[in-house]
Amino acid sequence: MKFTKMQGAGNDYIYVDCFKEKVPNPNETAVKVSDRHFGIGADGLVLIEPSDVADFKMDMYNSDGSQAKMCGNATRCVAKYVYDNGMTDKTEIALETLSGIKHIKMFIENGKVTSARVNMGAPVTDPKKIPVNLDGDIVLGHTIEVGGDEYAITCISMGNPHCVVFFEDTHAFAVDKIGPLFEHHPLFPDRVNTEFVQPIDAKTLKMRVWERGAGETLACGTGACATVAAAILNGHCKKDEDIRMLLLGGVLVIRWDSKSGDIYMTGPAETVCTGEIDL
Repeated sequence: MKFTKMQGAGNDYIYVDCFKEKVPNPNETAVKVSDRHFGIGADGLVLIEPSDVADFKMDMYNSDGSQAKMCGNATRCVAKYVYDNGMTDKTEIALETLSGIKHIKMFIENGKVTSARVNMGAPVTDPKKIPVNLDGDIVLGHTIEVGGDEYAITCISMGNPHCVVFFEDTHAFAVDKIGPLFEHHPLFPDRVNTEFVQPIDAKTLKMRVWERGAGETLACGTGACATVAAAILNGHCKKDEDIRMLLLGGVLVIRWDSKSGDIYMTGPAETVCTGEIDL
């Protein structure tokens, strides 16, 4: 199987052109290629496929083999892949995902995509649609107990379920211990991605993330968008402003547009290497 390893703000996946390649068992393949000791090493596997409703389709799998609905960083890398490899000459494409069609604008330098802006859609706050096992119209600053400690959570869906928690200092926080407890908490029937967030100022947030099915990753695009939505709802930031998200793997810029109601994410997309692996 021929592959390309790409990363967006440190969120790395193995990308396969399924116009040319066949991946018969993507769940098992994702586990194999994602292993950082015995495989290529990645947060998961992304298959680029034909679409009947958009320019291309993204089918993705986490490092544990579970199928993922959406990844903002991966959408930018897919856009870079199809443009850089001559699969399209458009600088704006529509990409089919399990959480809907995403529209991506690419920024080109010397004939290659260096970054992209993705319309991530409107944040979902209805607990039933996230999903969260709580009543009401929104989960905003709700206190729960995890691992013997209390946390105030705000829950948002950006195609994936997210639970956002604000802290004064995320640097020393034990994400590797607390993250799994959030992921498998009974409040979240489909598990959950958890963002541990430190507000720096009104336009800057620092974030670490525990992703369901992948563990702590260097970045999460849907998580960054959910975090900005949660920060605005909690009064840390404002709509219609570019919010800098400081992630372990780099910086993303997020804006919640009040007119459309959609959230826009801008960030880098880079190719790490190409190769071939026997499955």
